[in-house]
Amino acid sequence: MAWDLSVDLIQATVQLEQPLGDGSRTVGTGFLIEDPTPDGRPRTILVTAAHVFDKMPSASAKIGYRIQSADGVWRYDPHTLKIRDGDHPLWTKHPSRDVAAIEVEAPPEFAKAAIPLAWLAQDDTFNKYGLGPGDEMMALGFPRGLSANPAGFPILRSGRVASYPLAPASVFPTFLMDFSVFPGNSGGPVFMAEGARRRPGSAESQEVQFVAGMLTQQVELSGERLEIGIVTHAKYIRETVALLDKTAGAPLIQAKPATPPGGATQAAGQAAAAVSATAVAIAR
Repeated sequence: MAWDLSVDLIQATVQLEQPLGDGSRTVGTGFLIEDPTPDGRPRTILVTAAHVFDKMPSASAKIGYRIQSADGVWRYDPHTLKIRDGDHPLWTKHPSRDVAAIEVEAPPEFAKAAIPLAWLAQDDTFNKYGLGPGDEMMALGFPRGLSANPAGFPILRSGRVASYPLAPASVFPTFLMDFSVFPGNSGGPVFMAEGARRRPGSAESQEVQFVAGMLTQQVELSGERLEIGIVTHAKYIRETVALLDKTAGAPLIQAKPATPPGGATQAAGQAAAAVSATAVAIAR
């Protein structure tokens, strides 16, 4: 393959935030998917954990786009994203999983960064490549609202699959990852980008790159964080995106440029002010 999933997903991943009245903010992660409508119209879709939007009480949030100037310099360029019309949510939520999707009109240069829906794992992907416990995957996000740099790029981290079995997703809708989850990570993509993977029992290696799912929760027991993340299978992201086509009259959400107080770089660097947008799962 001529593409690098790590770099492409970094480009497609954005910070989502909403300032709260007490001076703090709710922070989450989302990523953009390219999926044309049934009639062929180009469409950019933002996906994230549903609880990220649920924890944002106001009608608008900020989506952290990044713009590259003619001289190659990147800058953080957050836009205002309308997520509610009064009390009515404008996003589509999966009926049983913590996944949400909303169509957005991203800036043209950023819409190009949206990944194709085909890059998301399908029902047979895990079995096809012989994936199991101990395999390493990577995750992108904004832990506690922290970005990799003032341009607002996400932070890349890694962890190992920590549960078994992994498939089928219809029976095991989530899997565990040995990975510390922080507020702000929710909604970020979890993926595999392995250049030369050798399937057990095979002498041949192959390139394996796909989005395995979305980080949606952390495991906590009696108030203690166990440093285990819960990943919702990509199957449910696909199903949520498909629901957009079944929502009659679904609005196209225009993200408008936002100018946060203190400049754009303030929003990218305020780790201490972040408020949890991460659900807590109690391991029993």
